[in-house]
Amino acid sequence: MTENIKIRSINVGKPAQVIHNGKEVSTGINKTPVNGAIYLSLLNFEGDGQADHVHHGGEDKAVCVYPFEWYAYWEQEIGTALAFGAFGENLTTEGMVEDDICIGDIFELGEALVQVSQPRQPCFKLAVKYGVPDLPLKVQQTGYTGYYLRVLREGLVSSEDRLILSQRHPARVTLTFANQIMHKDKDNMDGVSRILEVTELSDSWRQTLAKRLNGGQTPTKERLTGDK
Repeated sequence: MTENIKIRSINVGKPAQVIHNGKEVSTGINKTPVNGAIYLSLLNFEGDGQADHVHHGGEDKAVCVYPFEWYAYWEQEIGTALAFGAFGENLTTEGMVEDDICIGDIFELGEALVQVSQPRQPCFKLAVKYGVPDLPLKVQQTGYTGYYLRVLREGLVSSEDRLILSQRHPARVTLTFANQIMHKDKDNMDGVSRILEVTELSDSWRQTLAKRLNGGQTPTKERLTGDK
């Protein structure tokens, strides 16, 4: 459904150093809720930041979203209670899961206007945060990945606001479908082509899928595990 989308929490945080496998790693995955209105620019919410600008951030990934609907599942899987921002997301939402929305959909968000650009591809820093080595792979396999928004119009946003569907993309390529093609049905070139036809798709996903369509391979191990 996309008629009653609540913002459960707006979460921001700056990168910090943590220890992973005996090495110092910089990560911006630790976000905390903020109160009141906060400014959303083309790149991020005020007070937010990313450590890895290759895989995170930028105009295509200005806002990371995670559905509150999946919190209960992961609490059982991880064995711990989860606070808002648990997956490093900027927006914890309710009523807007991966099967409900499509790449290119546009939403009003307070004073801002945002557009769905791609599903999130979980990286190894989720494993670092919770001490569960295979957590990124589990997130990927479930399809409970969350997603990214680009900002079409800047403005103030409050957790009291709602996401209001402004324009449904005519191609109707859902995030669930995109995740299926990216991670499971990798030989489905018709599916790859269908996703690539959406001009609003993020550059990073476009490059990955275009390479696959042309017979190339794109490494994902580093992002899931942190291995080089």
